Amino acid sequence: MREYLLTLCITAAVTYLLTGPVRKFAIVAGAMPEIRARDVHREPTPRLGGIAMFFGLCAGLLVADHLTNLNEVFAKSNEPRALLSGAALIWLIGVLDDKFEIDALIKLGGQMIAAGVMVMQGLTILWLPIPGVGNVALTQWQGTLLTVALVVITINAVNFVDGLDGLAAGMVCIAAGAFFLYAYRIWYSYGIEAAAPGTLFAAILMGMCLGFLPHNMHPARIFMGDSGSMLIGLVLAAGAISITGQVDPDALKLFVGSEKAAVHQTVPVYIPLLLPLTIIAVPAADLVLAIVRRTWRGQSPFAADRGHLHHRLLEIGHSHSRAVLIMYFWSALIAFGALAYSVNSASMWIVLGVVFLSAVGLVLLLLPRFTPRVPVWAQRFVPPRYRRGRGAAGAEAAGAGAESAARECPDDVAAGERTPVPAGAPGVNGATAIGARSHFLDRR
Repeated sequence: MREYLLTLCITAAVTYLLTGPVRKFAIVAGAMPEIRARDVHREPTPRLGGIAMFFGLCAGLLVADHLTNLNEVFAKSNEPRALLSGAALIWLIGVLDDKFEIDALIKLGGQMIAAGVMVMQGLTILWLPIPGVGNVALTQWQGTLLTVALVVITINAVNFVDGLDGLAAGMVCIAAGAFFLYAYRIWYSYGIEAAAPGTLFAAILMGMCLGFLPHNMHPARIFMGDSGSMLIGLVLAAGAISITGQVDPDALKLFVGSEKAAVHQTVPVYIPLLLPLTIIAVPAADLVLAIVRRTWRGQSPFAADRGHLHHRLLEIGHSHSRAVLIMYFWSALIAFGALAYSVNSASMWIVLGVVFLSAVGLVLLLLPRFTPRVPVWAQRFVPPRYRRGRGAAGAEAAGAGAESAARECPDDVAAGERTPVPAGAPGVNGATAIGARSHFLDRR
């Protein structure tokens, strides 16, 4: 565990330290596209955050290769090299897209090629645990097609959800945390060495997301771009493929009886790992809804719009930060709920706890206008919007300030239709700390 934690910390530190220079490089390179109609932010913000995340991945693999216990992963398996090869290819495609915005079909082809590169180096699904049937071996073509489909779907699910500051990195970090706990349990408790690569991938993925989040939380100073979202989606899919397709369920020996019984017992675990979309169920649901919505309108499934789940949360009145926290809540509930169910699937308390937390999540969705107030002694530790008012005088001053701002703003801005700020505008540099940040009225 200590070596995994060391790898996680090194990956997070390298990603965090490199994000600042990468941000300056993105500004110089002009990777600050104009504001699009579907964007939530209103100031041009640099992209290419995936550069720092990729070098964090390389640093994590390099450190793990020189550690005593984790070095055996590289000696006995070719999966880390397969991951690095596929990650390098998908990262390069993402960097080109962040700078030049390449066609969606070209990106899709690049994603399939990156998955094929990993398959050629041994990172593929060899068999599937089917409930009631047992362990079903796959042919080479079946394993290749299933692996490529899983990688492409996971990459696009993560890419689709990357619409708010800190949303994609936080949700993938939550999924990777649940995945790490399960993979480490298989590797350490049951002594299955085939689970070690997946455990390493999950630890590195958590480090990449944790190192990038401080720069990406609202208001974001840099975006990860497609170079980052596709990269973390590929790493998440690689870990799921490594665990699901190459760990023999019968090796867990949960039952002394047949292999069918062992597979049936481990269904609550292997189905979420076989389809990581159940771990990242929120972006997966967003992906499916986006495809149905666009095809119903006669549009291409790759056509961008403002109908994603996070856009809808903003439209019903949730603030930017609260919409992100709600998405975090549902991701954690699904991921750790599946993890708890895999540990003890016979416990009714786990089911009741998931149901209760689901009800809490639904209540949070229906209270967009509710602003909690913290006690006086804790006000210094929370953002200003959650602090108590300073009396009637403060309220009157705030009202007067709002009226003054409304008089100074144009009619469309006062109505909530904020005009995007073009790239290169004087005094505005997309949260680059070069010029003063523009302040806009709340959308509500």
